[in-house]
Amino acid sequence: MDFFTNNLAQSFFVVGLILLVIEVAVLGFSTFVLFFVGLAALVTGVLLYSNLLPNSVLSAMLSTGVLTLLAAAVLWRPLKKMQSGVSPKKAQGDLVGHRFILQEDVSPTQLSMYHYSGVNWKLLSVTFISAGTRVEVTDAEVGAFHIKVVE
Repeated sequence: MDFFTNNLAQSFFVVGLILLVIEVAVLGFSTFVLFFVGLAALVTGVLLYSNLLPNSVLSAMLSTGVLTLLAAAVLWRPLKKMQSGVSPKKAQGDLVGHRFILQEDVSPTQLSMYHYSGVNWKLLSVTFISAGTRVEVTDAEVGAFHIKVVE
């Protein structure tokens, strides 16, 4: 604890950077809470380092709290607007469009497997498809191919 209080400006700066990295890298910039607190901690660290703020834990915490609220009030709408501008279109992977011939029957109620690229994939279909039919992957989920008959 002495290290933290003796190096208060640097500690707030490091904590702010860690919170920003967690928000962006781990949470994918989805919550904004750690972003606001991290930004406030960075600014507090700069204010402490430049002696514009008294070098005490109480003033640093108070500054961080006030700056967090200020950042949230100013940046909430622009960030929310930026976040809602993401395209709802699902990304299409390399597996979609892969064609193959079924080795066994596939139906909505019968579990069938297909070995491709070193992975055993569950085959999912909304209709019955008999073995020997040429099919195409329409969607790929974790461990599952959605397939349809190729005409």
